[in-house]
Amino acid sequence: MLFHSIVKSPLDLAATSSLIIAGLLTGLAGIVMAYSLPHLPLVGPKINRRDHAGSAQVAFRFNSFIALALAEKLAGSQGLLLIAVLIGVCVPLFNVAAVWPMARHGQSSFSQELLRNPLIIGTASGLAANLLGFSMPVWLEPTVTRIGSASLALGLLAAGAGLQFGQLAQGKTLGVSLLLIRHALLPLVAWALAVVLKLSAAQASILLVFSALPTASSAYVLAARMGYNGGYVAGLVTLSTLLGVVSLPFALGLLKLL
Repeated sequence: MLFHSIVKSPLDLAATSSLIIAGLLTGLAGIVMAYSLPHLPLVGPKINRRDHAGSAQVAFRFNSFIALALAEKLAGSQGLLLIAVLIGVCVPLFNVAAVWPMARHGQSSFSQELLRNPLIIGTASGLAANLLGFSMPVWLEPTVTRIGSASLALGLLAAGAGLQFGQLAQGKTLGVSLLLIRHALLPLVAWALAVVLKLSAAQASILLVFSALPTASSAYVLAARMGYNGGYVAGLVTLSTLLGVVSLPFALGLLKLL
């Protein structure tokens, strides 16, 4: 689905350069804030370093399925194009940032984890194919479109099926800090970047939605597969999904201040 979404949309990198910069800077802000938590004077001593390595990704990763669904509802085909650009350039970076602390803390192979990550493979290959001028054969387009549409619905169902609260009682300071970054601080960062970079109304709305999305539902799968506390991360994914009901209207409300 991600490969097809990126390949079928013409990427005008010049016209969307400001949006790309804003998206990357928003994500980098989340990564820096998440990584810095163990080193903060009051918060750091209360954080388990191993739990932090497995759950730091919650603060900056995003649910691509919800992003695509919201972008289409907000701005139609233009919204899909803009969010596809952000997905194409941000997902590889965010997944590198998600895998790195776990590979480093667990002393596993960082490069192997990246090469085996399907999100990185799909988005990187889609971006490369688009820039090289590859186009989907006409006879294959209807089938791939239907498969992509089905995967979007299934992804949203999977996000709901994966909701778990069981292990949230542990690591409360870490969990609150990560969710505060994901749902409160990043929308404010995105709003400031939209002002500074003078984004168009459509680009600003997509950026603000992007900044306030629930975290990726695959975060707990990645943590569990790499030997970390998947149940704890699943609980954070659950809360993040629920908090999206609040953070998305909050982020879109910031548009009135532009």
